[in-house]
Amino acid sequence: MNGFETFFRDEPIEVRELTLPARVYNLAHVVLQRSGRECVFVPIRSMQFMGVIDAEEIIFVDIQAKHLVEVAWTHFRPQVRQSLDEPVPYRVEVYLEKGRESARRLQGEFAKALEEMEKRHLDRQHSEHAGEVLPLPGRSPRRT
Repeated sequence: MNGFETFFRDEPIEVRELTLPARVYNLAHVVLQRSGRECVFVPIRSMQFMGVIDAEEIIFVDIQAKHLVEVAWTHFRPQVRQSLDEPVPYRVEVYLEKGRESARRLQGEFAKALEEMEKRHLDRQHSEHAGEVLPLPGRSPRRT
């Protein structure tokens, strides 16, 4: 799913208010910022789903019907938190009947997928700097 994608949705058939754990919300926005793009795709392999994060919402599509939004997380309200480690209220909107079951699993499976993306990013960073000794700023290297 590279390049331009178009997604479709109707009116939601179910809407609920929930809270997203701070770690998941914060990591989703770190991944988005790090990408340098307007949106980022997160594969959720355990469900054969794709999460799409943008600045306003996170949508979820079944890979078999990748243009139909099945579930969306919208109306995030991080400003109501007293600290960055508090959960973030948001709205779950279900668009397809089969999305009712998917919505129950998405929070946990999306968190795992984000953690996996973060782990791969950190592994890449670590391997790029493996064996490299960086001098402290303002100090010349010590000679023996």
